[in-house]
Amino acid sequence: MSARGYNPRIRRVVMMPLAYAEVGQPQIIKKIGGNPEMKKHLEDMGFTVGGEVSVVSSIGENLIVKVKESRVAVSEELAKKIMI
Repeated sequence: MSARGYNPRIRRVVMMPLAYAEVGQPQIIKKIGGNPEMKKHLEDMGFTVGGEVSVVSSIGENLIVKVKESRVAVSEELAKKIMI
């Protein structure tokens, strides 16, 4: 470990909300935020940690997302709870 506290053996996980993902690029869901009801709602729609997701298109404040071989419309607010 260096004097500044950096250890190259420790891997840092960088996450960003699905709302900011590039269209057409497959991503892996790393975390789902929100209250328990919101997490359950997203899980029921197919969004699970470790699952693959990709943004198909963005229309206004809504996203069309491919998840588990289905296309789902989600609001930007919900897409910000899905971390990739």
